Amino acid sequence: MIRTFTTHEVRKQEELSGKLWEFEPLEGASAGTKRNVFVPACIETYPGFEAYRGESVFRTRFTAGGNIRLEFKGVSHTAAVSVDGKEAGTHYNAYTPFDVILTNLPEGEHTLEVRVDNRFGEASALHVPNDYMTYGGISRAVALEWLADLYIKQVHVTPFRNVSDNAWNAKIEVLAANIGSKARRASITGLLAKEKLVWEETVIEAGEEVLLSGTFSFPEAEEWNMEHPRLYELKLVLSENGQAMDDLIERVGFRTVGVKDNRILINGRAVRIKGFCRHEDHPQFGCALPGEAIAYDLSLAKDMGANSIRTSHYPNDEILLDLCDELGILVWEENHARGLSEQMMRNPNFERQCETVIREMINAHYNHPSIYIWGILNECASDTEYGRECYEKQYALIRSLDSSRPRSSASCRFRTDLCLGYPEVVSYNIYPQWYHDGTVTQTLDDQYNWVQKETEGAGKPFLITEIGAGAIYGYRSPGHEKWTEEYQAEALKKQITEVLNYTACQGMYIWQFCDVRVCREWFSNRPRTMNNKGIVDEYRRRKLSYDVVKRLYSSYSNYWD
Repeated sequence: MIRTFTTHEVRKQEELSGKLWEFEPLEGASAGTKRNVFVPACIETYPGFEAYRGESVFRTRFTAGGNIRLEFKGVSHTAAVSVDGKEAGTHYNAYTPFDVILTNLPEGEHTLEVRVDNRFGEASALHVPNDYMTYGGISRAVALEWLADLYIKQVHVTPFRNVSDNAWNAKIEVLAANIGSKARRASITGLLAKEKLVWEETVIEAGEEVLLSGTFSFPEAEEWNMEHPRLYELKLVLSENGQAMDDLIERVGFRTVGVKDNRILINGRAVRIKGFCRHEDHPQFGCALPGEAIAYDLSLAKDMGANSIRTSHYPNDEILLDLCDELGILVWEENHARGLSEQMMRNPNFERQCETVIREMINAHYNHPSIYIWGILNECASDTEYGRECYEKQYALIRSLDSSRPRSSASCRFRTDLCLGYPEVVSYNIYPQWYHDGTVTQTLDDQYNWVQKETEGAGKPFLITEIGAGAIYGYRSPGHEKWTEEYQAEALKKQITEVLNYTACQGMYIWQFCDVRVCREWFSNRPRTMNNKGIVDEYRRRKLSYDVVKRLYSSYSNYWD
């Protein structure tokens, strides 16, 4: 499953995932043996490979010729792609898409190999042992596309309200490319919300790309919001001499995101965040959850009254974003980095790998109306001068790629964070009733007052991005000790009530939706080698806290007004 809707009608597309591939591990006792496995999936879900770290090769065959594009939605941690034994491209990071384009491929059957490496090492600054499981394999969809010499590479749509009549407008930027050997004349037209779109014919030189931009009015467009998530298909066609050469279908929603008077505004209304942090993790699927499992997670979140998902701590499968667009669930999406010390951030690959993740995340997911904020560098070294330089650069990069959404970082640097002047939203992870004593309100007062009186974060929206308590599913005790379901339910009742009644706070994300595996190299003090703070366990069985969260989240409006 590539997306929840069709993205091409002119361009021919075929999904290469959703079937068996040949899998060959290159390490350990099973090295060199071959077996058939389903793709997408995680290596650690294959029997006998639960703890596998090393290189592997995935193989399949396809029939095609001419110009082809291979799109990979996610390969972990690194991928080296070969066609017929010749390397065609490489990629680092499991959580962002990439593509490989081959021109003038001979017509016929071809062998596709993806060499995957899920080991940790100095070459990787972001994939490190951590408080979540870093799986290996081809974990998201793979697609094969046939391209003409001229094709549409991407489109970005930025909706806004016309000041004079409050009607919807949008800036639409189309990136077109020529992968042929000579200059070509491209004409691009489109249709969105019943309005025809036309750009001037342009010449694209061989091997070049051209960005076409225009601002258009959509008088009949309806607003996308949480209660009525109205979506529209944008259909673009690229023609040459009147003949359609390529197309691209995207889905957009007309909504605005802003920051004013210490609130985040969706369509001008101050939104109250009632969310969950969610990892891509499941005991059966690893991080390669099928669409049905993702949809089930979201149905549970909505049943509990949640209106937002935080994609901790990496960009998520686009299927989740498509579903959140359709369901009216707001998304905090963040780049891939968690808990990195200054020493780890000084890895010579850190800045380059972070920049690549940010670029790939925003370019691929720009059009999702559900995404209301971009996050970076969860709990990293924002209390050091070197860390401050890194935060400043990454915030600037996000702003250069997208000026329509606010930015933030989930911090745990209490009274020491040096980076609160850069983002539009100040965010903190706090764990009163779990890691430290004191009431939730006392913790909020302490941190919020410091931000307002002593930092450049004063006057900005203030958001709690993690709060919660652990519980082992089925562990009950009359004493209500920590790790019991009773203790978690009681702690969450206090946490939710006090945070959502704290009028200076924008809202909260509970850590976390479900129990998840952690890296055994990281393990630390996690019972069952898992982070057990889920409201449901890894199998989505409900803990006592489920009904507590549902009752409280459902009792608060989605908005502050």
